[in-house]
Amino acid sequence: MVEEVVGVVAAVGAGALVYLASAARVVKQYERGLVFRLGRVHGDVRRPGFNLIVPGVERLRKVNMQIVTMPVPAQEGITRDNVTVRVDAVVYFKVVDPAAAIVNVEDYRFAVSQMAQTSLRSIIGKSELDDLLSNREKLNQGLELMIDSPAVEWGVTIDRVEIKDVSLPDTMKRSMARQAEADRERRARLINADAEYQASKKLAQAARQMADTPSALQLRLLQTVMAVAAEKNSTLVLPIPVELLRFLERGAQPPPAESSGHAQTPGHEEVPGHAGTTERAEIGERAVDLTEQAGEAMEQLRRAVEQ
Repeated sequence: MVEEVVGVVAAVGAGALVYLASAARVVKQYERGLVFRLGRVHGDVRRPGFNLIVPGVERLRKVNMQIVTMPVPAQEGITRDNVTVRVDAVVYFKVVDPAAAIVNVEDYRFAVSQMAQTSLRSIIGKSELDDLLSNREKLNQGLELMIDSPAVEWGVTIDRVEIKDVSLPDTMKRSMARQAEADRERRARLINADAEYQASKKLAQAARQMADTPSALQLRLLQTVMAVAAEKNSTLVLPIPVELLRFLERGAQPPPAESSGHAQTPGHEEVPGHAGTTERAEIGERAVDLTEQAGEAMEQLRRAVEQ
């Protein structure tokens, strides 16, 4: 009798263990459980942890509540300014209503993917090329609104949408490169012209200053000579003032002869050679002065070259 009781208890315990094993379900922290009893949603959404269902009568469907990253395949379209482009994007979304995500749509992932592709093609047709290249934030917001509107009924919320890449035809790339190069060249020419204008103003001021002070031109000449003399492999050519050459040429010419038909005034006897001697003395003094100045300039030049 005891053995029969023990056998019955063991059988009942084994059956209970089998029932418990088939009825036990574990829902993870990032999941939610939806119980279907005879095909209908029963009760509230099961929380994470250990849960029990009725085997054969109830079925537990788990739904992932994590943010899903879904790449959108590249879509080819024509922009509003008639440029053919290929644009790809990425969609971030998550389930907020497990019952709606399971009951209202057959496969919410596939539905979000198709909606993202059609919305991306629509955005391409409504936008211009410059907007696709430089105003992506606004396009991302518009694309997010277009996908999120129908996704609300599916128990899905769109976290964000990002346009990844915009592929252009090779001819359009070359055209844009030429446009950018022309714009940079235009700015370079404007900057160069402005620099030339400012330099011309400064040179005009310097010319007026040197005209007021002739010695400044000689000092500038000496500075230039010193700068050139710093290079050991250069040949220095010193210009000689033209006025000095003309003066020396006049000094080398003989004095003009007196006219044979010159009438002498009675009672006045002209001293021969007196006027010529005075003029030659003045010319000699000026030649000595210019020679000394030229010697001083050559001495300064020699010192500058030695330094």
